[in-house]
Amino acid sequence: MRVATRSRPLDFALLILLAFVVQAAAGPLSAQVTQVASADRAAAVSDAPTFYGEVLPIIHENCATCHQDSGMNMGGNVAPFSLLTYDDARRRARMIASAVREGRMPPWSAADMHKGTFTNERILEDHEKATLIAWAEGGAPAGDPAVAPPVPGFLIAAAASNGWTRGEPDLIIEFNEEYCLDDDLRDIYVDLPATITADMLPEDRWIKSVEYRNGPAVHHIISAVGGLVPGAAPRVYDDGYSRVMRAGPRDVMFNMHFNKEPGPGTAVCTNIQAGIIFKEPGEEIRHVTGGDNLFITPRDLLIPAGASSHSASREYVFEEAVELLSFMPHMHLRGKAALYEITYPDGKHETLLHVPNYAFNWQHTYKFAEPPKIPAGSTLRFTLWWDNSENNPNNPDPTVDVKWGRPTDAEMSQGYMSFRKMEKSAFVVGDGNFPAPREGRRGR
Repeated sequence: MRVATRSRPLDFALLILLAFVVQAAAGPLSAQVTQVASADRAAAVSDAPTFYGEVLPIIHENCATCHQDSGMNMGGNVAPFSLLTYDDARRRARMIASAVREGRMPPWSAADMHKGTFTNERILEDHEKATLIAWAEGGAPAGDPAVAPPVPGFLIAAAASNGWTRGEPDLIIEFNEEYCLDDDLRDIYVDLPATITADMLPEDRWIKSVEYRNGPAVHHIISAVGGLVPGAAPRVYDDGYSRVMRAGPRDVMFNMHFNKEPGPGTAVCTNIQAGIIFKEPGEEIRHVTGGDNLFITPRDLLIPAGASSHSASREYVFEEAVELLSFMPHMHLRGKAALYEITYPDGKHETLLHVPNYAFNWQHTYKFAEPPKIPAGSTLRFTLWWDNSENNPNNPDPTVDVKWGRPTDAEMSQGYMSFRKMEKSAFVVGDGNFPAPREGRRGR
């Protein structure tokens, strides 16, 4: 017992000495904490989604149409960077996470109630958003390139056709010469001709798609070839649908709206390219399409200064049964929201499209996946809202009353609608038969 009692101070000293030795070998306590935290981060990174495994498929499906080396010209908007390579995406991982988290990308303005209603919707599923955010927060790991998905066909087509997303056009129309804007010019409308020669188009053809590639300062285009607004995708006619492009020689007029910031050194010369692909011989053109601009009467439009939610409406009565194909609301910088409602002959009411947050730079055409059948006698009510208050960050001047007008700082009030009539046509591509030209439309 005495031996044991005498040895306790020595044992205790040895234990203290051993603790110091162990501590010295392991390093300072703060360094150990840092090592543990680093190990935790490494584990988190190892558990994060990878670019090649989980992120690239989402980019291909939802982002690559615009975010590629030769991105789609969306009515003058071109994505400022590509996301197709790991290095491209890694540098912008935090930006991607922020845009997805805040709902800024992908751009889409229809209300959530319409999910699945439109064929061209740009929506990320919740799990896709979570994947992109987790990838960015996990250090944006690359993963194994061997598991990367195959390159989508539309990217291969764009690469093989000088950036045309629909493939190499059969016909490209340009202005006869560039149009030049002086330093002090901000906003101008002008009609410019483009010549179609007999060599360019020796016979009438059925159109499959129209895609624009615009030069600088182009705001929007109105033309018989096909219109274009900011954020618009190429116009594509599905199987069985088309319209005729008449043979040359003739001039096609383009009603052009140019807009730029004025100032020294801002002068610019610009042009457009309208790339047209025609239908292949043998396809049956079954449907005659129609439509209406749904103008809310311009002379009646007056948006009071400071008004945060000014609205106006109009109605359209269908005189015959149709199937609705698409809607496209159009306003300028004070545009706020849009609503299309239908009341059927039996009194039933339905909302066909609600756009709660209209975006001037992304003016979508909302194309129905399953076109609603509208009986004759139905009434469509179209309503628009404008925000002319100081709370609208896009508002050029909240202190003035605003009328309808063509310049960007004025307002517009259209609700373009496309539908198909129920009777079928009997045209076959390549058989030489076409509907007769409408009177007075030949040269437009």
